[in-house]
Amino acid sequence: RLGPRKIYIPLNKTAPCVRLLNATHQIGCQSSISGDTGVIHVVEKEEDLNWVLADGPHPPYMILLDGNLFNRSVLMQLKGTSRVSGLAVSIAKPNPPQGFSPGLKCPNDGFGVYSKDYGPQYAHCNTTVWNPVGSGLSYEDFDFPIFLLEDANETQVIKQCYQDHNVPRDGSGPEYPLCAMQLFSHMHAVTSTVTCMRRNSIQNTFSINPETVCDPLLDYNVWSTLQPINSSGKVDREQEVIIVATRIDSHSFFWNIAPGAESAVSSFVTHLAAAEALHKASDVHSLQRNVMFTFFQGETFDYIGSSRMVYDMEKDKFPLRLDNIHSFVELNQVALRNGSVLWMHTDPVSWMNESVQTQVRNLLDILSNSSVGANVTLQEAGYSQPLPPSSFQRFLRARHIPGVVLTDHQAAFQNRYYQSMYDTPENIRMQYPEGLSPEETLEYVTDTAKSLAEVATVVARALYRLAGGANNTSAIQADPKTVTRMLYGFLIKMNNSWFQSIIKPDLKGILGDVPQHYVAVSSPVNTTYLVHYVLANLTGTVVNLTKEECLNPDKTPNAEKELYDYAWVQGSLDPNSTTRVPYCVRSTVRLSKALSPAFELRQWGSTEYSTWTESRWKEIRARIFLVASKELEIITLVVGIAILVFSLLATHFINAKADVLFSIPRDPGAVAY
Repeated sequence: RLGPRKIYIPLNKTAPCVRLLNATHQIGCQSSISGDTGVIHVVEKEEDLNWVLADGPHPPYMILLDGNLFNRSVLMQLKGTSRVSGLAVSIAKPNPPQGFSPGLKCPNDGFGVYSKDYGPQYAHCNTTVWNPVGSGLSYEDFDFPIFLLEDANETQVIKQCYQDHNVPRDGSGPEYPLCAMQLFSHMHAVTSTVTCMRRNSIQNTFSINPETVCDPLLDYNVWSTLQPINSSGKVDREQEVIIVATRIDSHSFFWNIAPGAESAVSSFVTHLAAAEALHKASDVHSLQRNVMFTFFQGETFDYIGSSRMVYDMEKDKFPLRLDNIHSFVELNQVALRNGSVLWMHTDPVSWMNESVQTQVRNLLDILSNSSVGANVTLQEAGYSQPLPPSSFQRFLRARHIPGVVLTDHQAAFQNRYYQSMYDTPENIRMQYPEGLSPEETLEYVTDTAKSLAEVATVVARALYRLAGGANNTSAIQADPKTVTRMLYGFLIKMNNSWFQSIIKPDLKGILGDVPQHYVAVSSPVNTTYLVHYVLANLTGTVVNLTKEECLNPDKTPNAEKELYDYAWVQGSLDPNSTTRVPYCVRSTVRLSKALSPAFELRQWGSTEYSTWTESRWKEIRARIFLVASKELEIITLVVGIAILVFSLLATHFINAKADVLFSIPRDPGAVAY
């Protein structure tokens, strides 16, 4: 409640919509340079919009919009009027039943493999619309600020202020003072990546204090291999490698709100569990083919990570060449299976090539056979349909590689909240019993974890067979306990005891509460670090080295630094004390740059590579306060000016007559003779 002593109430739990740019467009939102202000109007049903758009006497309005009305038709109405100065959106509880995806109907269109030269009948989602609920809102440009209210208490404060001051009385406008809101989110970059990067370049050339206006979206891909390879050299041309891939980033309409439960987390957690299961097989070091586990960052924004890895392989800047790739298995969205079915998608264009067809057929057979006895049924999605949006498409652009993409959908996504703030643990049906402590919740094995562990088991067994393993695969089994811990850590609470025990001591600051998986511009982001250390924990070995030896493997005999990565991690807490028992982990986990080649090549208008940048800004904040009527403000101003003029005249008059007003009386003692 706004009291007499509290002029402003800041809103601390908000997330803004910010401006992103690509080669040709700017998308997102921004406020004017000094923030935008408006009288608050609460819109809970579509009829409430009439007051804002036509009837209300106090425009411009700041709308507090119910989450269920946050859709394309409402936002396009608001975009077309000058009576709206901004928008605060409350989260819909429960998730909107009709689905909500601000992404595109055809994600990453134009940057995959299908084009006028390769499978033109499949380009632009001509045969399959992958994300039918996609409204494309995230890719619109709004010239007013839009903020998400993350805290229900703050939403209630705004509603109360509205109830107390702004509710229309008997059809006529409310009396002053009115409750108003101010949103600050001014963006520095305009027009497109071409324009903002050119401005950066000019600033860097001529200015002593260059002011950057935008930054490329960038991070790191995480990768490791089953058998160690020389990371600074080149793998032999004869060595065959099977690539397993997933994306680790997501997105939504609002900045750094990207839970990505189904669109990213379900798949990379399954991938991590499969890597652990395969590493535990007894004869992995004698397999004829190596397996590379790859986690791509920035895939949401036109395949930043995968396009960079392909570029590095082509330019000989990566230990592997494209020639080394035997086959490609990608895990896409896998948590929302219908029954037990998992769909295997293949590329219908390269299928026409006989040698590729034979290899793909072999790949599909091995996968199908690996699911025997598991609670997973693998089915072929058919050859009349293209690949869904996937990192594999970037590899296909470079080479006819046999590959398969595993998903829970045959055609359109099962995920009705793709790239939205509602792609949460609830979306993948993660449920915990009431009353568990955080520690018990971390260890509680959910049904979702069991079902993803089954998928991981099938994938690990198939990889073992693909790599040339001949033994019985029944011992290769993914652990649901590991999967449930990962789901908890990547979806509910990063700052948990398991994550604390497996990271380096100097990284403990990254363990925030609610995990978000947006690629961002400062790297590495928390997701990248954690995928790195979880992968090292699940696939590496604890080695008996001191802290100094672990941190400086160059000076340690037999460390084989080219083959292995060493990490000194803080370890778990001793049961009876507050000290940790740190140790050294040796693994084959590496990071490689996930920055689009467009920025390496300075081709900011590229149509071949991703060109996404994020604008810079000075401040982002929101606050509410009471605003007086224009008449009262004018009267106050006029009275103020009158008092100023009067005081100036009085001062001038007093100054002019100072000798009369302030003359010193003569000393009566001084007598003149």
